[in-house]
Amino acid sequence: MAYLLFTLSILLLNYVFELEEAYTPYPFLHFIDNVEWALLLPAFLFLYIVNRIDDTVKSKQKIYLCFVPFAFSAVLNITNDLDRVAGIYTIPEPGIIIIEILSLFHLFLVLTFIPFLLIYSYFMIRHLKDSEEKKWVVTLLTLFTSLLFSWIITWLVGIFLQYDISSTMSIVALSATFIIHWTAYVGIYKYKLAKNKDAIYTFLNNDLSISYSNSEIIENDSPEEYRESITVDNLYFQKLDLLCKEHHIYTDCTLNREKIAEKLGISAGYVSQIVNTVTGDNFANYINQYRVEAVKEMISNSEYENYNLLTMGLESGFTSKTTFYKAFKKATGQTPNEYRNSNK
Repeated sequence: MAYLLFTLSILLLNYVFELEEAYTPYPFLHFIDNVEWALLLPAFLFLYIVNRIDDTVKSKQKIYLCFVPFAFSAVLNITNDLDRVAGIYTIPEPGIIIIEILSLFHLFLVLTFIPFLLIYSYFMIRHLKDSEEKKWVVTLLTLFTSLLFSWIITWLVGIFLQYDISSTMSIVALSATFIIHWTAYVGIYKYKLAKNKDAIYTFLNNDLSISYSNSEIIENDSPEEYRESITVDNLYFQKLDLLCKEHHIYTDCTLNREKIAEKLGISAGYVSQIVNTVTGDNFANYINQYRVEAVKEMISNSEYENYNLLTMGLESGFTSKTTFYKAFKKATGQTPNEYRNSNK
């Protein structure tokens, strides 16, 4: 998906270069413009769909063939530009004839490969198991299909009828910009294209205001099924990670599961479930890891050279010397004194 949007942005960039007449003062930009980036759009879209389907079906796809037309286009156009743009060599007359013949084949590829792969992608969608994801992918594919067919028709009109297609291309470019933003919002932000879409949907639509009772239903209804959907991409875990890394909530010595649960809008039990599943460790050890890292940074920072080790531990959120030394030894294999002496 990222490659798809990046390729579309290159196409839009080339259009901006053309509008700003950047090719005249910077002719080397033709190397970017003359490569048929549009051949990558259906390829990346197809690959995205293939990566969401069953492995058995996926293994039957000859994925590398998707990039053959683009590779052919790139080699052909770069070979031509090394003569016309860079002037590195001069293609002899027989070579020019061959390039013209290959250019006709290139045109044939554009007119056949793009429609074929888009249509074939529609057939692949039936292998998607999730109905919500299938709906999202159909919408995405329809938008890109409309965009690419509009581009092909406009391009052909410009080539064969010699019409001024600049205004039509502007509309196509605006449509492409809309698709980029729509995909980023709906596909990446709103749904995040992750396995745990239910949690993400609830998070985004209720602004983390999930009641305790609702969370209990989630935990008790089908715990094993929901446990399998918890990964490092889980939005609640990511928010917890952000609270620790950016807001340093671990420095609060009274921090517990209940306080975290209140911040995230979920139950304390679900907090433990997320941490246990993602990290393989319990909540206390997870928080203590951040505290230990904070102490290690203090030891390495000359600004804290006058601090004694216990003060560093208490500043980082530990409640006692015993807890601090035990957690530090477990995390590093050394006592705080041994660690400081080895890092002098």
